[in-house]
Amino acid sequence: MIKFNMRTINELVLNGQKFLEAGNFDEALGYFEQALFLDQNNPDLWNFKAITLRSLGRYEEALECFNRSLGIDPRDRNAS
Repeated sequence: MIKFNMRTINELVLNGQKFLEAGNFDEALGYFEQALFLDQNNPDLWNFKAITLRSLGRYEEALECFNRSLGIDPRDRNAS
Protein backbone atom coordinates (compact mmCIF):
# COMPACT_ATOMS: atom_id res chain seq x y z
CA MET A 1 0.00 0.00 0.00
CA ILE A 2 1.40 3.36 -1.04
CA LYS A 3 1.03 6.16 1.46
CA PHE A 4 0.52 9.63 0.12
CA ASN A 5 0.50 13.00 1.74
CA MET A 6 -3.03 14.45 1.81
CA ARG A 7 -1.57 17.91 2.33
CA THR A 8 0.33 17.58 -0.93
CA ILE A 9 -2.79 16.44 -2.77
CA ASN A 10 -4.83 19.28 -1.28
CA GLU A 11 -2.18 21.81 -2.32
CA LEU A 12 -2.17 20.41 -5.86
CA VAL A 13 -5.97 20.62 -6.02
CA LEU A 14 -6.03 24.19 -4.69
CA ASN A 15 -3.47 25.25 -7.28
CA GLY A 16 -5.41 23.45 -9.99
CA GLN A 17 -8.62 25.16 -8.95
CA LYS A 18 -6.96 28.58 -9.05
CA PHE A 19 -5.78 28.00 -12.60
CA LEU A 20 -9.13 26.50 -13.62
CA GLU A 21 -11.00 29.55 -12.31
CA ALA A 22 -8.52 31.85 -14.06
CA GLY A 23 -9.13 30.05 -17.36
CA ASN A 24 -5.61 28.61 -17.55
CA PHE A 25 -6.80 25.10 -18.30
CA ASP A 26 -3.46 23.59 -19.35
CA GLU A 27 -1.87 24.57 -16.03
CA ALA A 28 -4.91 23.35 -14.10
CA LEU A 29 -4.79 20.00 -15.87
CA GLY A 30 -1.16 19.53 -14.87
CA TYR A 31 -1.98 19.99 -11.20
CA PHE A 32 -4.98 17.66 -11.30
CA GLU A 33 -2.94 15.00 -13.09
CA GLN A 34 -0.23 15.25 -10.43
CA ALA A 35 -2.87 14.79 -7.71
CA LEU A 36 -4.28 11.76 -9.55
CA PHE A 37 -0.80 10.29 -9.76
CA LEU A 38 -0.82 10.26 -5.96
CA ASP A 39 -4.42 9.07 -5.50
CA GLN A 40 -6.24 7.42 -8.40
CA ASN A 41 -9.17 6.31 -6.25
CA ASN A 42 -10.51 9.76 -5.47
CA PRO A 43 -13.63 10.54 -7.52
CA ASP A 44 -13.27 14.29 -6.87
CA LEU A 45 -9.87 14.33 -8.55
CA TRP A 46 -11.32 12.60 -11.61
CA ASN A 47 -14.10 15.19 -11.69
CA PHE A 48 -11.64 18.08 -11.57
CA LYS A 49 -9.68 16.55 -14.42
CA ALA A 50 -12.89 15.96 -16.39
CA ILE A 51 -14.09 19.53 -15.92
CA THR A 52 -10.73 20.82 -17.07
CA LEU A 53 -10.66 18.56 -20.12
CA ARG A 54 -14.20 19.62 -20.99
CA SER A 55 -13.07 23.26 -20.76
CA LEU A 56 -10.28 22.42 -23.20
CA GLY A 57 -12.80 20.91 -25.64
CA ARG A 58 -11.43 17.41 -25.06
CA TYR A 59 -14.88 15.89 -24.60
CA GLU A 60 -14.12 12.20 -25.06
CA GLU A 61 -11.34 12.30 -22.48
CA ALA A 62 -13.58 14.30 -20.14
CA LEU A 63 -16.32 11.68 -20.46
CA GLU A 64 -13.81 8.93 -19.65
CA CYS A 65 -12.81 10.81 -16.49
CA PHE A 66 -16.43 11.37 -15.43
CA ASN A 67 -17.07 7.65 -15.97
CA ARG A 68 -13.97 6.81 -13.95
CA SER A 69 -15.33 8.93 -11.11
CA LEU A 70 -18.68 7.15 -11.29
CA GLY A 71 -16.91 3.79 -11.32
CA ILE A 72 -15.30 4.70 -8.01
CA ASP A 73 -18.45 6.20 -6.49
CA PRO A 74 -21.67 5.47 -8.41
CA ARG A 75 -23.53 7.96 -6.21
CA ASP A 76 -21.18 10.78 -7.18
CA ARG A 77 -23.40 13.75 -7.96
CA ASN A 78 -20.52 15.87 -9.22
CA ALA A 79 -19.82 13.64 -12.22
CA SER A 80 -21.77 15.71 -14.69
